Amino acid sequence: MSVEVERKFLCNADTLKTLEEIGVCVGQRDFRDQYFDTPEFDLTLRDMWLRKRKGCWELKCPTAASSGTAELSGEQSQAAALCTRYKEITNLPEIHLIVKEVVKDSCEVRETEESGSEGEESWLSSMNLVCFAEFTTVRRSFTLEEEGVQIDLDQADFGYHVGEIEVLIPEGGDVQSALEKIRKTAQQLGLTGDQRVEGKMNVYLKRNHPEHYAKLLSAHVL
Repeated sequence: MSVEVERKFLCNADTLKTLEEIGVCVGQRDFRDQYFDTPEFDLTLRDMWLRKRKGCWELKCPTAASSGTAELSGEQSQAAALCTRYKEITNLPEIHLIVKEVVKDSCEVRETEESGSEGEESWLSSMNLVCFAEFTTVRRSFTLEEEGVQIDLDQADFGYHVGEIEVLIPEGGDVQSALEKIRKTAQQLGLTGDQRVEGKMNVYLKRNHPEHYAKLLSAHVL
């Protein structure tokens, strides 16, 4: 299991020019994401995001905010405030167990051992999961000399553009080192500001599902 440490940013012409000068483009791809939750938003109200991308399932769960960041300097503390940290779970049986534990109080979860597409429909139905968001992203990815840093420029089909500086570390790995890499990369790109930039999901929900968005705001998830 890995932990994704990430800072989002808005990319202007100057940022893009700098990125093209100091980074190496490693490709462009497009993908369609589908996000699932119960009608009562049991997962997302816990800041848990169940996603299907290119036939593969992933569950993103928040890590403890203080994990690995007990002795941050001022600059590192500011960098941490601008970043998100999520565990990425891609093992489907493990995803099933975690999701079942979360939704068991709000619906009757029926056991199923089916596999394949029918099995997929069955486990989603048994846990009362429905697709609440679906969109396509065109992504350009860059790497820098700084080891382990990837920069993605995303263009979503609902008209939102956002950049991401990402470092993946093992669970229990060195969060401070990841934050420092992100801080240095942001400096190289000339990024300023002390406010978090909204991700694609925030903007998608705000535009398309304002009731869901409002509940997540009230729960301090967004």
